[in-house]
Amino acid sequence: MLKPNRPFVTLTVFAAASLALLSAHGQSASSQGFVEREGARLFYKAEGRGPAMVLIHGYPLSGELFKNNRSILASAGYRVVTLDLRGFGRSSAPASDPGSIPTYAQDVLAVMDKLEIKKAVVGGMSMGGMIAFEMYRRAPERFAALALLNTTANPAGSVEKAFWGVIAEKTQAKGAASLVPEVMKDMLTGATQAKRPELVRFLSSLIVGASKTGAVAAAKALADRPDSLPTLSTITVPTLIVAGREDTLIPLVFSQKMQQGIKGSKLVVIEGASHAAVVEDPSAVNRSLLTWARTLR
Repeated sequence: MLKPNRPFVTLTVFAAASLALLSAHGQSASSQGFVEREGARLFYKAEGRGPAMVLIHGYPLSGELFKNNRSILASAGYRVVTLDLRGFGRSSAPASDPGSIPTYAQDVLAVMDKLEIKKAVVGGMSMGGMIAFEMYRRAPERFAALALLNTTANPAGSVEKAFWGVIAEKTQAKGAASLVPEVMKDMLTGATQAKRPELVRFLSSLIVGASKTGAVAAAKALADRPDSLPTLSTITVPTLIVAGREDTLIPLVFSQKMQQGIKGSKLVVIEGASHAAVVEDPSAVNRSLLTWARTLR
């Protein structure tokens, strides 16, 4: 694995040092608030003390996607930050710029600036991973490491572009709630949906919470997303790739392609999980993240 820009110490030592520093500055172990940026109001939550881990949600969800990851990762010695992208959850999106991959990337960096996070382990699920790639192109010095969760570096092909165009039109006509049947079929395996209806209800509630403006803009952003394949060879920070074995939206082959492109990266496959592996099997995802994090030097 290539060495990061700055050498890592063990997670335990790093967390202890960060804890002392944060205590000295009086920062709270748990906080939430808003960041104003160019007409958008961005909601965030931060939990824990230690080296920062910033997690970016996918479409059409919110930062609460990581609610079963945030506290566990925080208790292991991280300052975990989640946010609602503009137009999702509790964040607003102005009509002048309701959302795009570059805009989302700048929004996440603005939240990091607000929280005085100079460098973080940045993790992105699905669209969140695409945003993380854009962040890396713009500000690689802000990355201590990178976690790519059920995502792809590929641009949208013609068929996928057409799909997102239909989604945008449907959302414009009927609102974000109309996306629940279309999105849910790929989020969880059929077995999980049948046996754990509470997870279906939870993810559905996040989808319904999206604004029409935000969901339409993000669908268009997914259709027009940058090609991140050339970025893979430029990534020099430790990188973890997590994939669901049963992911039908972004099949395993895309994760394998990213692993081949990012020198020294590690691929973990979550058995029996689909696209929303962080919800379907949060324990396995947390274990993968923490086991990997302890290897960072």
